[in-house]
Amino acid sequence: MLDSLHRARTEAISKILGNSDKNSLEQIRIEYLGRNGRINQEAKIITSLTKDEKVEFGRALNEAKRAIEGALDEALSEREAVEQQSFDPTIPGILPPVGSTHLISQAIEEISSIFTQIGFTRRRYPEIETDWYAFEGLNMPKDHPARDEQETFFVEGGLVLTPHTSSGQLREMLSSKPPIRMINIGKTYRRQSDLTHIPMFHQFEGLVIDEGLSISNLLGTLDYFAKNFFGEKREIRLRPYNFRFTEPSFEVDISCDVCGGVGCKFCKQGWLELGGAGMVHPNVLKAGGVDHKKYRGFAFGWGVERTYMMKSGIKLGDIRTILSTDIRHLSQF
Repeated sequence: MLDSLHRARTEAISKILGNSDKNSLEQIRIEYLGRNGRINQEAKIITSLTKDEKVEFGRALNEAKRAIEGALDEALSEREAVEQQSFDPTIPGILPPVGSTHLISQAIEEISSIFTQIGFTRRRYPEIETDWYAFEGLNMPKDHPARDEQETFFVEGGLVLTPHTSSGQLREMLSSKPPIRMINIGKTYRRQSDLTHIPMFHQFEGLVIDEGLSISNLLGTLDYFAKNFFGEKREIRLRPYNFRFTEPSFEVDISCDVCGGVGCKFCKQGWLELGGAGMVHPNVLKAGGVDHKKYRGFAFGWGVERTYMMKSGIKLGDIRTILSTDIRHLSQF
Protein backbone atom coordinates (compact mmCIF):
# COMPACT_ATOMS: atom_id res chain seq x y z
CA MET A 1 0.00 0.00 0.00
CA LEU A 2 2.84 2.36 0.80
CA ASP A 3 4.75 1.45 -2.37
CA SER A 4 2.08 2.91 -4.63
CA LEU A 5 1.99 6.12 -2.55
CA HIS A 6 5.79 6.45 -2.67
CA ARG A 7 5.76 5.97 -6.46
CA ALA A 8 3.18 8.74 -6.87
CA ARG A 9 5.26 11.05 -4.67
CA THR A 10 8.48 10.26 -6.58
CA GLU A 11 6.80 10.72 -9.99
CA ALA A 12 5.34 14.09 -9.00
CA ILE A 13 8.61 15.49 -7.66
CA SER A 14 10.46 14.18 -10.73
CA LYS A 15 8.08 16.05 -13.02
CA ILE A 16 8.38 19.23 -10.97
CA LEU A 17 12.18 19.34 -10.89
CA GLY A 18 13.57 21.50 -13.69
CA ASN A 19 10.09 22.57 -14.83
CA SER A 20 9.59 26.36 -14.72
CA ASP A 21 6.49 26.70 -16.83
CA LYS A 22 3.58 28.05 -14.76
CA ASN A 23 0.89 26.23 -16.73
CA SER A 24 2.77 22.93 -16.59
CA LEU A 25 3.29 23.23 -12.83
CA GLU A 26 -0.40 23.93 -12.36
CA GLN A 27 -1.28 20.82 -14.36
CA ILE A 28 1.08 18.76 -12.17
CA ARG A 29 -0.55 20.15 -9.04
CA ILE A 30 -4.02 19.18 -10.34
CA GLU A 31 -2.79 15.73 -11.44
CA TYR A 32 -1.39 14.83 -8.00
CA LEU A 33 -3.02 17.12 -5.42
CA GLY A 34 -6.32 17.95 -7.09
CA ARG A 35 -9.69 16.70 -5.89
CA ASN A 36 -9.45 13.69 -8.17
CA GLY A 37 -5.64 13.60 -8.17
CA ARG A 38 -3.33 10.66 -7.58
CA ILE A 39 -2.78 11.35 -3.86
CA ASN A 40 -6.52 11.46 -3.11
CA GLN A 41 -7.00 8.29 -5.11
CA GLU A 42 -4.33 6.58 -3.00
CA ALA A 43 -6.08 7.79 0.18
CA LYS A 44 -9.22 5.79 -0.63
CA ILE A 45 -7.50 2.61 0.58
CA ILE A 46 -7.42 3.89 4.16
CA THR A 47 -10.91 2.55 4.94
CA SER A 48 -9.70 -1.01 4.45
CA LEU A 49 -6.68 -0.74 6.78
CA THR A 50 -6.25 -1.74 10.40
CA LYS A 51 -5.87 0.89 13.11
CA ASP A 52 -2.06 0.67 13.18
CA GLU A 53 -1.84 0.61 9.37
CA LYS A 54 -4.04 3.71 9.20
CA VAL A 55 -1.61 5.63 11.46
CA GLU A 56 1.39 4.67 9.35
CA PHE A 57 -0.37 5.30 6.05
CA GLY A 58 -1.77 8.64 7.21
CA ARG A 59 1.71 9.83 8.22
CA ALA A 60 3.12 8.80 4.81
CA LEU A 61 0.19 10.45 3.01
CA ASN A 62 0.75 13.78 4.73
CA GLU A 63 4.48 13.63 4.08
CA ALA A 64 3.84 12.97 0.37
CA LYS A 65 1.46 15.96 0.12
CA ARG A 66 3.96 18.26 1.91
CA ALA A 67 6.84 17.08 -0.27
CA ILE A 68 4.91 17.71 -3.52
CA GLU A 69 3.62 21.09 -2.31
CA GLY A 70 7.13 22.09 -1.24
CA ALA A 71 8.60 21.11 -4.60
CA LEU A 72 5.89 23.13 -6.39
CA ASP A 73 6.48 26.21 -4.19
CA GLU A 74 10.23 25.99 -4.76
CA ALA A 75 9.80 25.70 -8.55
CA LEU A 76 7.47 28.71 -8.63
CA SER A 77 9.82 30.74 -6.42
CA GLU A 78 12.72 30.00 -8.75
CA ARG A 79 10.64 31.14 -11.72
CA GLU A 80 9.70 34.42 -10.01
CA ALA A 81 13.35 35.05 -9.12
CA VAL A 82 14.37 34.56 -12.75
CA GLU A 83 11.60 36.89 -13.92
CA GLN A 84 12.68 39.62 -11.50
CA GLN A 85 16.30 39.30 -12.56
CA SER A 86 15.43 39.50 -16.28
CA PHE A 87 13.18 42.57 -15.95
CA ASP A 88 14.79 45.83 -17.03
CA PRO A 89 12.71 48.78 -15.71
CA THR A 90 14.50 51.19 -18.06
CA ILE A 91 13.03 49.54 -21.19
CA PRO A 92 10.12 51.64 -22.60
CA GLY A 93 6.73 50.03 -22.07
CA ILE A 94 4.42 48.84 -24.83
CA LEU A 95 1.73 51.45 -25.36
CA PRO A 96 -1.85 50.15 -25.45
CA PRO A 97 -3.78 50.56 -28.70
CA VAL A 98 -5.37 54.01 -28.97
CA GLY A 99 -8.60 54.64 -30.84
CA SER A 100 -9.19 57.39 -33.37
CA THR A 101 -11.98 59.77 -34.29
CA HIS A 102 -14.66 58.08 -36.39
CA LEU A 103 -14.56 59.03 -40.05
CA ILE A 104 -17.99 60.70 -39.89
CA SER A 105 -16.77 62.89 -37.03
CA GLN A 106 -13.60 63.62 -39.00
CA ALA A 107 -15.71 64.72 -41.98
CA ILE A 108 -17.99 66.93 -39.84
CA GLU A 109 -15.02 68.68 -38.23
CA GLU A 110 -13.36 69.32 -41.60
CA ILE A 111 -16.60 70.57 -43.19
CA SER A 112 -17.26 72.86 -40.24
CA SER A 113 -13.68 74.20 -40.34
CA ILE A 114 -13.88 75.08 -44.06
CA PHE A 115 -17.11 77.03 -43.69
CA THR A 116 -15.94 78.73 -40.51
CA GLN A 117 -13.08 80.22 -42.53
CA ILE A 118 -15.59 82.16 -44.67
CA GLY A 119 -17.72 83.44 -41.80
CA PHE A 120 -20.29 80.67 -41.26
CA THR A 121 -21.47 79.96 -37.70
CA ARG A 122 -21.95 76.32 -36.68
CA ARG A 123 -25.47 75.36 -35.57
CA ARG A 124 -27.36 72.20 -34.65
CA TYR A 125 -31.13 71.87 -34.43
CA PRO A 126 -33.56 69.14 -33.18
CA GLU A 127 -33.69 65.67 -34.73
CA ILE A 128 -37.41 65.42 -33.96
CA GLU A 129 -39.46 68.16 -35.62
CA THR A 130 -43.05 69.31 -35.94
CA ASP A 131 -44.77 69.07 -39.31
CA TRP A 132 -44.55 72.86 -39.69
CA TYR A 133 -40.76 73.06 -39.42
CA ALA A 134 -40.21 69.91 -41.49
CA PHE A 135 -42.70 70.64 -44.29
CA GLU A 136 -45.32 73.38 -43.99
CA GLY A 137 -42.99 76.28 -43.26
CA LEU A 138 -40.71 75.11 -46.08
CA ASN A 139 -43.44 75.65 -48.67
CA MET A 140 -44.21 71.94 -49.11
CA PRO A 141 -47.90 71.20 -49.89
CA LYS A 142 -49.91 68.48 -48.13
CA ASP A 143 -49.66 66.12 -51.11
CA HIS A 144 -45.87 66.42 -51.51
CA PRO A 145 -44.23 62.94 -51.83
CA ALA A 146 -41.80 63.70 -48.99
CA ARG A 147 -44.76 63.85 -46.59
CA ASP A 148 -45.70 60.25 -47.38
CA GLU A 149 -45.14 57.49 -44.82
CA GLN A 150 -43.07 55.63 -47.42
CA GLU A 151 -40.49 58.43 -47.29
CA THR A 152 -40.57 59.89 -43.77
CA PHE A 153 -40.52 58.42 -40.24
CA PHE A 154 -43.61 59.72 -38.41
CA VAL A 155 -43.89 59.51 -34.62
CA GLU A 156 -46.71 60.25 -32.19
CA GLY A 157 -48.18 63.70 -31.77
CA GLY A 158 -47.71 64.87 -35.36
CA LEU A 159 -43.93 64.80 -35.01
CA VAL A 160 -41.38 63.40 -37.48
CA LEU A 161 -37.77 62.31 -37.39
CA THR A 162 -36.42 65.26 -39.33
CA PRO A 163 -35.95 64.21 -42.99
CA HIS A 164 -33.57 67.10 -43.74
CA THR A 165 -31.55 69.79 -42.00
CA SER A 166 -33.56 72.37 -43.99
CA SER A 167 -35.88 72.70 -40.98
CA GLY A 168 -32.95 74.48 -39.34
CA GLN A 169 -33.36 77.32 -41.86
CA LEU A 170 -36.68 78.32 -40.31
CA ARG A 171 -35.38 78.03 -36.75
CA GLU A 172 -32.34 80.16 -37.63
CA MET A 173 -34.41 82.88 -39.30
CA LEU A 174 -36.89 82.98 -36.41
CA SER A 175 -34.13 83.28 -33.81
CA SER A 176 -31.69 85.60 -35.66
CA LYS A 177 -31.87 88.77 -37.70
CA PRO A 178 -30.17 89.17 -41.10
CA PRO A 179 -27.43 89.08 -42.14
CA ILE A 180 -27.32 85.32 -41.49
CA ARG A 181 -24.54 82.93 -42.39
CA MET A 182 -24.93 79.56 -40.69
CA ILE A 183 -23.96 75.92 -41.23
CA ASN A 184 -26.29 73.41 -39.56
CA ILE A 185 -24.90 69.88 -39.18
CA GLY A 186 -27.01 67.05 -37.77
CA LYS A 187 -28.67 63.67 -38.19
CA THR A 188 -31.53 63.15 -40.63
CA TYR A 189 -33.83 60.18 -41.33
CA ARG A 190 -35.46 58.72 -44.45
CA ARG A 191 -36.89 55.32 -45.39
CA GLN A 192 -34.17 54.35 -47.85
CA SER A 193 -31.31 51.83 -47.83
CA ASP A 194 -28.99 50.87 -50.70
CA LEU A 195 -25.48 51.61 -52.00
CA THR A 196 -26.04 55.37 -51.76
CA HIS A 197 -28.74 55.67 -49.04
CA ILE A 198 -29.07 54.74 -45.36
CA PRO A 199 -32.09 55.33 -43.04
CA MET A 200 -30.10 57.58 -40.70
CA PHE A 201 -27.46 59.85 -42.17
CA HIS A 202 -25.87 63.24 -41.52
CA GLN A 203 -26.43 66.44 -43.47
CA PHE A 204 -24.87 69.86 -43.44
CA GLU A 205 -27.14 72.76 -44.29
CA GLY A 206 -25.82 76.15 -45.29
CA LEU A 207 -27.98 79.25 -45.15
CA VAL A 208 -26.97 82.78 -46.11
CA ILE A 209 -29.38 85.73 -45.98
CA ASP A 210 -28.38 89.28 -46.83
CA GLU A 211 -29.14 92.10 -49.23
CA GLY A 212 -28.20 91.77 -52.90
CA LEU A 213 -27.39 88.05 -52.98
CA SER A 214 -27.53 86.12 -56.25
CA ILE A 215 -26.81 82.68 -57.72
CA SER A 216 -23.22 83.81 -58.28
CA ASN A 217 -22.75 84.00 -54.49
CA LEU A 218 -24.13 80.48 -54.17
CA LEU A 219 -21.85 79.13 -56.91
CA GLY A 220 -18.82 80.83 -55.41
CA THR A 221 -19.51 79.34 -51.98
CA LEU A 222 -20.02 75.80 -53.32
CA ASP A 223 -16.94 76.02 -55.51
CA TYR A 224 -14.84 77.26 -52.57
CA PHE A 225 -15.94 74.31 -50.46
CA ALA A 226 -15.42 71.75 -53.25
CA LYS A 227 -11.89 72.93 -53.99
CA ASN A 228 -10.93 72.90 -50.30
CA PHE A 229 -12.56 69.57 -49.41
CA PHE A 230 -12.17 67.47 -52.56
CA GLY A 231 -9.13 69.06 -54.17
CA GLU A 232 -8.37 71.49 -56.98
CA LYS A 233 -8.80 68.92 -59.76
CA ARG A 234 -12.32 67.81 -58.82
CA GLU A 235 -15.36 69.24 -60.59
CA ILE A 236 -18.90 69.96 -59.49
CA ARG A 237 -21.94 70.60 -61.66
CA LEU A 238 -25.41 72.00 -61.05
CA ARG A 239 -28.57 70.53 -62.61
CA PRO A 240 -31.93 72.36 -62.53
CA TYR A 241 -34.35 70.74 -60.11
CA ASN A 242 -37.58 71.45 -58.26
CA PHE A 243 -37.20 71.92 -54.53
CA ARG A 244 -40.18 73.59 -52.87
CA PHE A 245 -38.07 75.67 -50.47
CA THR A 246 -35.73 77.18 -53.10
CA GLU A 247 -36.34 78.93 -56.42
CA PRO A 248 -34.44 78.49 -58.65
CA SER A 249 -33.25 75.07 -57.40
CA PHE A 250 -30.38 72.81 -58.35
CA GLU A 251 -29.03 69.37 -57.59
CA VAL A 252 -25.27 69.44 -57.05
CA ASP A 253 -23.12 66.61 -58.44
CA ILE A 254 -19.41 65.90 -58.18
CA SER A 255 -17.18 63.84 -60.43
CA CYS A 256 -16.95 60.33 -58.95
CA ASP A 257 -13.65 59.54 -57.25
CA VAL A 258 -14.43 55.82 -56.95
CA CYS A 259 -14.23 55.27 -60.73
CA GLY A 260 -12.50 58.47 -61.82
CA GLY A 261 -15.62 59.72 -63.61
CA VAL A 262 -16.00 56.84 -66.08
CA GLY A 263 -19.09 55.34 -64.43
CA CYS A 264 -19.54 52.61 -61.80
CA LYS A 265 -22.31 50.88 -59.82
CA PHE A 266 -22.03 53.62 -57.21
CA CYS A 267 -22.33 56.72 -59.41
CA LYS A 268 -23.79 55.11 -62.59
CA GLN A 269 -22.56 57.78 -65.05
CA GLY A 270 -19.42 59.30 -63.57
CA TRP A 271 -21.18 61.86 -61.35
CA LEU A 272 -22.62 61.49 -57.86
CA GLU A 273 -25.35 63.69 -56.41
CA LEU A 274 -24.26 65.31 -53.16
CA GLY A 275 -27.44 67.23 -52.38
CA GLY A 276 -29.52 70.23 -53.28
CA ALA A 277 -29.04 73.99 -53.43
CA GLY A 278 -30.80 77.13 -54.59
CA MET A 279 -32.09 80.60 -53.77
CA VAL A 280 -34.38 80.60 -50.72
CA HIS A 281 -38.04 80.75 -51.80
CA PRO A 282 -39.84 83.99 -50.80
CA ASN A 283 -42.53 81.93 -49.00
CA VAL A 284 -39.84 80.38 -46.79
CA LEU A 285 -38.40 83.82 -46.03
CA LYS A 286 -41.89 84.97 -45.00
CA ALA A 287 -42.37 81.88 -42.78
CA GLY A 288 -39.04 82.72 -41.13
CA GLY A 289 -40.11 86.31 -40.46
CA VAL A 290 -37.67 87.81 -42.99
CA ASP A 291 -38.62 90.71 -45.30
CA HIS A 292 -38.43 88.97 -48.70
CA LYS A 293 -38.52 92.33 -50.53
CA LYS A 294 -35.38 93.57 -48.79
CA TYR A 295 -33.41 90.35 -48.33
CA ARG A 296 -32.49 87.39 -50.48
CA GLY A 297 -30.92 84.14 -49.44
CA PHE A 298 -29.34 80.98 -50.73
CA ALA A 299 -29.17 77.54 -49.15
CA PHE A 300 -27.62 74.14 -49.75
CA GLY A 301 -27.97 70.75 -48.05
CA TRP A 302 -25.52 67.90 -48.66
CA GLY A 303 -25.09 64.46 -47.13
CA VAL A 304 -21.99 64.22 -44.93
CA GLU A 305 -21.44 60.52 -45.70
CA ARG A 306 -21.75 60.99 -49.45
CA THR A 307 -19.50 64.02 -49.35
CA TYR A 308 -16.84 62.12 -47.41
CA MET A 309 -17.04 59.12 -49.77
CA MET A 310 -16.18 61.40 -52.68
CA LYS A 311 -13.10 62.79 -50.94
CA SER A 312 -10.06 62.08 -53.10
CA GLY A 313 -8.41 58.77 -52.21
CA ILE A 314 -11.15 57.38 -49.94
CA LYS A 315 -12.56 54.97 -52.56
CA LEU A 316 -15.65 53.75 -50.68
CA GLY A 317 -18.20 52.18 -53.00
CA ASP A 318 -21.01 51.49 -50.50
CA ILE A 319 -22.30 54.12 -48.08
CA ARG A 320 -23.33 51.42 -45.59
CA THR A 321 -19.70 50.48 -44.91
CA ILE A 322 -19.24 53.83 -43.15
CA LEU A 323 -21.36 52.50 -40.27
CA SER A 324 -19.33 49.27 -40.04
CA THR A 325 -18.13 48.20 -36.59
CA ASP A 326 -15.25 46.17 -38.07
CA ILE A 327 -12.10 47.66 -36.51
CA ARG A 328 -10.05 46.45 -39.51
CA HIS A 329 -12.16 48.68 -41.74
CA LEU A 330 -12.28 51.69 -39.42
CA SER A 331 -8.54 51.63 -38.68
CA GLN A 332 -7.83 52.49 -42.32
CA PHE A 333 -9.10 55.99 -41.69
